[in-house]
Amino acid sequence: MDVGTSVRTSRRTGKGVRGHLIPLDRVRIVSVGHVSVASEVDAWVQLSTVLTLDELIILGDSLVRRQRPPATMAELQSAVARQAGLPGARRLREALAQVRARTDSPKETVLRLLIVRAGLPEPEVNLTLLNRYGAFMALGDLAYVRYKILIEYDGRQHREDEKQFHRDIDRLDEPMEEGWRVIRVNKSHRPQAILARIRTALLDRGWRP
Repeated sequence: MDVGTSVRTSRRTGKGVRGHLIPLDRVRIVSVGHVSVASEVDAWVQLSTVLTLDELIILGDSLVRRQRPPATMAELQSAVARQAGLPGARRLREALAQVRARTDSPKETVLRLLIVRAGLPEPEVNLTLLNRYGAFMALGDLAYVRYKILIEYDGRQHREDEKQFHRDIDRLDEPMEEGWRVIRVNKSHRPQAILARIRTALLDRGWRP
């Protein structure tokens, strides 16, 4: 258990307990039930000395996710600025530079990072796709609008939920009719195979490294 206090002499210690000194001007305290805890953003900041860079990016993405985000990019930026000169500040800045709003799942973040780190263009996140008449077609996980390439990550619910499976077929039918190349990815696909498919699609659509 990790316990924080703003008073140096009150730092809790003991078996299974790690005490942390946290100045009150660097953290916003909120209540969860009857327990006082750091806000989501401040907890993210404090974890910068514990988590890896990718874990911080994934967590940062979840804070500014598409549905019911608990924070904004501006709040993350302010929190990182307040951490300047303190442990973990450099890793936080690196993570923030790679955080993207509107994600729907950690797997989307992992897939995006895989693509970018392979030297491929960065796709847009959860983009609203419109047809030739300007009407809504679908919400794409990762998309290259210029090349009309859509990359979809299919999690467990896409495979095990029959209704979701049929919705996916209907949802992706119109983009394909509109000339979009759809690449579907799941956990069975090897990273290099995923990258090869995306690279081939980009080259076919006119992208040049």
